[in-house]
Amino acid sequence: MIANTAAYHFVPVADAGALAATLLERAQAHELRGTILVAEEGINLFLAGDRGGIDAFYAALKADARFAAMRVKYSYSHMQPFARLKAKVKAEIISFRRDDGQPLDYPRAPSVAPATLQRWLRQGHDDDGRRVVMLDTRNAQEFEHGTFAGALTLPIARFTDLPAALEPHRADLADATVVSFCTGGIRCEKAALWMRNDGMDNVLQLEGGILGYFEEVGGDGYDGRCFVFDERVALDPQLRPLVDDAAA
Repeated sequence: MIANTAAYHFVPVADAGALAATLLERAQAHELRGTILVAEEGINLFLAGDRGGIDAFYAALKADARFAAMRVKYSYSHMQPFARLKAKVKAEIISFRRDDGQPLDYPRAPSVAPATLQRWLRQGHDDDGRRVVMLDTRNAQEFEHGTFAGALTLPIARFTDLPAALEPHRADLADATVVSFCTGGIRCEKAALWMRNDGMDNVLQLEGGILGYFEEVGGDGYDGRCFVFDERVALDPQLRPLVDDAAA
């Protein structure tokens, strides 16, 4: 079986170019494929390979104190979902282009754990009795494969479109607890931070994103699959791929 991983971590990186080169070399040594993104704000990884190679790669990475606390999310497939391995240095590990949505410049927005969110969705409100609105920060291509039941989805093509698309809904969200979510946590972390800095103090982020929710509590309250940016196309709540052709 192939171990598929998704991980990100916001932390200052002064040596982005050198770090990208080092991680590329390590991943090559362990015959991994996928994408390594490095920026001054941190790293974002989508890597797949045999479990031994994956474990060795992340053990070496977490030996660096900057990344010791990084969470790695796992799923498995028969196929290798990436055609090649690449590493890039970027301005942001996820492009948002908002000064008020940069995790290194502000305290992290509050989060809600999957088990707590599951309970809120089952009871129909949060622990203070407020209605819960799930805010999907992904684009239309992604949420067409699935999203939380009743979630607010926005007609965006890219993450940078989110602020303008959200504007018409802000008044309607004032009396709710808004839970920002995305695939693995990176976009909803920036989105929740920006929203709180922009005056929405009723916003939380889903810890670990949809993949973290699937890992911890399954698909309770979620309709469909979670789109992923590789040849598996999407994962169901048991983290099984929509496409898993071992010959691919």
